[in-house]
Amino acid sequence: MSNTVTPIDPTALRARLDRAREAAGNAGVDALLMAPGSDLRYLLGASGSSFERLTCLVLPAGGGPVLVVPKLEAPGYADVPTDALGVELATWVDGEDPYALVASRLGRATNVALGDMMPALHVLGLRGALPDAHQVLAGPVVRELRMRKDAAEIAALRRAGAAIDRVHARMAEFLRVGRTEAEVGADVAAAIVEEGHAVAEFVIVGSGPNGASPHHSLSDRVIEAGDVVVVDIGGPVDDGYCSDSTRTYVMGSPRDADVADTYAVLQRAQAAAVAAVRPGVSAQDVDAAARSIIADAGFGEQFIHRTGHGIGLDVHEDPYIVGGNALPLEPGMAFSVEPGIYLPGRWGARIEDIVVVTEDGVEPLNNQPHELVALPA
Repeated sequence: MSNTVTPIDPTALRARLDRAREAAGNAGVDALLMAPGSDLRYLLGASGSSFERLTCLVLPAGGGPVLVVPKLEAPGYADVPTDALGVELATWVDGEDPYALVASRLGRATNVALGDMMPALHVLGLRGALPDAHQVLAGPVVRELRMRKDAAEIAALRRAGAAIDRVHARMAEFLRVGRTEAEVGADVAAAIVEEGHAVAEFVIVGSGPNGASPHHSLSDRVIEAGDVVVVDIGGPVDDGYCSDSTRTYVMGSPRDADVADTYAVLQRAQAAAVAAVRPGVSAQDVDAAARSIIADAGFGEQFIHRTGHGIGLDVHEDPYIVGGNALPLEPGMAFSVEPGIYLPGRWGARIEDIVVVTEDGVEPLNNQPHELVALPA
């Protein structure tokens, strides 16, 4: 198995490991145990998948990190600068107990934090090897580090935003009357890669009544003249940082008489939420800035999801821009602003930009027009 390795300065990775170790200690956690996934990529620069054989970064709060990896998969981690990072590489072979190997590095640990997406197979295996250790989620520890992007991460998000903007700018090539959503989606997915992404992580083409389902994907519905079409697309660029942008299109003149006025409400709401972003403002206040405009116009029950989600190595991560989240925004936080209005059985609309909190305000990373874009019918 081979893994791609994000080309990150080892000094930066070492600083991330040190901060994670310190954060674990402050949280009363004896060690972080991280399986392959976005957290491991953040800490070591290595991507990969978790299988039945255990791969796990063991990061004790009071000791040196150890990467436990099956010997047959160790070549996939050869580019990880273990010496520069002070990471011990501990391999194991089939027939040996990798959970006992992890336990041997933890001594009398009584409180261990496991990566949020670690497979249950490994969670239970580690529980058996560390029967006296209480297991908690590592998310509350690691998210405090990942939520605040550094300059290199923000630059990567800018590249991702510009790449997905280029795909939206080409939408007239793909989105045409008489084609199915699936046909459009296949072309859009190819364009996502052509314009600089490693892969198309998701493609939503919701035409007509399908646009009223926020997470509709693709179908064999044929796009018709007058349809309103929601296009939500994104994916990671080569260094793992993700794009996510939604624009709403109409095929010629909208079929329904209420489209223009309703869309104008949505556009005001999205602009107000972006304008509300600055350090010290809470996540819930940004949500309220969009939601109040939509509710005042009579569409409160048709805005059925949060206003936004954080983005980085995962498409969805902290901070979440939602009512009840009093988290104050800080410089470096990156998230979507994506209110929507959904009229079941008829049509829907959403506008989504990724934004970054700056020292004194906000930087949008998507710059395609926010107007309802009319394409030839």
